[in-house]
Amino acid sequence: MAEDYYEILGVPRNATQEEIKRAFRRLAKQYHPDVYKGDKKEAERKFRKIAEAYEVLSDPVKRAQYDRFGHVGPEQSVDFGAEGFRRTREAFEEFFGPSAFEEIFNLFFGEGRRTHTVSRARRGEDLEYRVRISLEDAAFGTTLRATIPRYELCGHCGGSGLAPGTGLRACPTCRGSGRIEYRQFSMFGTFVNVRTCPECEGVGEIPEAPCPACRGTGRVRERSEISLEIPPGVEDGARLILRGQGNAGLAGGPPGDLHVIVEIQPHPLFARQGQDLWVEVPVHYGTLVLGGKVRIPTLKGEEELEIQPGTEPDEVLVLRGRGLPGPGGYGDLKVRLRVVIPKKLGREEKRLLQAFTERLPPPDPPRRPKF
Repeated sequence: MAEDYYEILGVPRNATQEEIKRAFRRLAKQYHPDVYKGDKKEAERKFRKIAEAYEVLSDPVKRAQYDRFGHVGPEQSVDFGAEGFRRTREAFEEFFGPSAFEEIFNLFFGEGRRTHTVSRARRGEDLEYRVRISLEDAAFGTTLRATIPRYELCGHCGGSGLAPGTGLRACPTCRGSGRIEYRQFSMFGTFVNVRTCPECEGVGEIPEAPCPACRGTGRVRERSEISLEIPPGVEDGARLILRGQGNAGLAGGPPGDLHVIVEIQPHPLFARQGQDLWVEVPVHYGTLVLGGKVRIPTLKGEEELEIQPGTEPDEVLVLRGRGLPGPGGYGDLKVRLRVVIPKKLGREEKRLLQAFTERLPPPDPPRRPKF
């Protein structure tokens, strides 16, 4: 059962407003943290009840509702409306002096006006930079030099955002709390919205005088030259993260990161598939029939490849370890042999090819294709 508000303040149900005010001041003084010798948590609990009781009984409308209906729900923490807050504050400071109520209210209810829940420092933004490299650079790795626009620490204020010789002061809009309360009153009660202070952005402090070079941000726009290490075997579209190479932070905050997106240019000869490379090499029909040697391009130069007699057209031959590096070692170079069909033949070449074809056995019968 919720405690009776009159019993909490120790006054009769027909007490006058002046008697209720005197009872509140007496009990508030009794449970003041500088006076109360017992458990501080117990003092906080009792002070909440005292404040809640006074907030209701000091308002004629709320008191009449309470006298008629009692508690409308479970006991809850005090909710000061605009008028109730004013009455409670006046009753307390009338006895204890200016600013006394705010001190005790801050202590018990955690609404400290000087408690900064947000730091001025802000992490710098991440940046994204795209580089286009060759397949050879992707295979063997490379080092690139790039100039990127980004925010650097202001040399005039050292990144603090403050003019030399100045400091911070409490925000006049939120009085140092970093937030603003908006109270709305309706037939259902009081609704409180707490929003971040727009002037200090939740910090609670603003510079006495901002740095003239960076206008209080602690950073300035520069074009910086950086070194980009591209590792061997990098994939197309890979994202390399350079920690701390993004924009400098605001008001001394840590810098962001630089995200480097790697784009690999198409190669005129090779197609990439993971760590493997593919290349198509044209050969004459006679080389496939009789066998022979052909020159095969690789990323490190040409190599000679032996073709066995009777090799089928479009057969794929594999050169082990001639691909790109990866966690499990190097990939392979896969060579697809493509038969070259001459478009024009001389009279003698036609005669010889005709004689050769006539001597060949008939081809195999048609068969169902395999997909």
